Amino acid sequence: MRVNSFAKFNAFSTFSRLIPKMAPRTRKKEHVNSKPSEKDSAEKSRGKKRKVDEEVENTDKGKKGKTAAEPTVKTPDDKFTHWLIKSEPETRIEKGVDMRFSFEDLKQEENSTACWDGVRNYQARNFMRMMKVGEQAFFYHSNTKPPGIIGMVEIVREAYPDHTQFDSKDPHFDPKSKQEDPRWDMVDVKYVQPIARYIPLDELKRIHLKHKASNGPLRNIALFTKARLSVQPLTKEEWDFILQLQNEKPT
Repeated sequence: MRVNSFAKFNAFSTFSRLIPKMAPRTRKKEHVNSKPSEKDSAEKSRGKKRKVDEEVENTDKGKKGKTAAEPTVKTPDDKFTHWLIKSEPETRIEKGVDMRFSFEDLKQEENSTACWDGVRNYQARNFMRMMKVGEQAFFYHSNTKPPGIIGMVEIVREAYPDHTQFDSKDPHFDPKSKQEDPRWDMVDVKYVQPIARYIPLDELKRIHLKHKASNGPLRNIALFTKARLSVQPLTKEEWDFILQLQNEKPT
């Protein structure tokens, strides 16, 4: 996954490993010079930091200077028990940090488990707060060509405060969030397995449009109705259809 993955943890992550049932080791983050020398490029690998693919909430002010209210999540009587989570599989530097975190990167983490940090959208955060241990999610590669579903993960720890909101050097730092009243949460996810074939976004979109007309299983899938969210709910009907889709030839 990356060189020296067992070295240079930040202080928060190191401390957290000393306490039972705390977060798994934080993915290594390393600031990168904007113009590294050839020697630096050859001898020093960049750390990777999972980056969400969503529209970031204006967490400071709403209209007319008022504090933006946190939305509540409306759910059906049958609560969501399946999910889709997005991450970038290709290198992209933001504030000196490589935002890449692929499905393979997750597999290479200790115990193939990582904290799902960096979510900065209230609705996406609220969906994470609904997640329960043992539930499963599709791992979706975003900001790549083509984007799509590549594998499956399992929720192994329920929502708890995201430490990156307090790290001033982290791209997801939120100066308005307080230790005693944190705004942002994360969950821990564990690599399960790749799906039988990569299911690209354009294939899912064609099926979604067809199902809108025929009242099919993917008619209301959040991938197109809540497209900007990096954490999305799936109904059991949607989950089962996509599981079946992986074994069929592309449409």
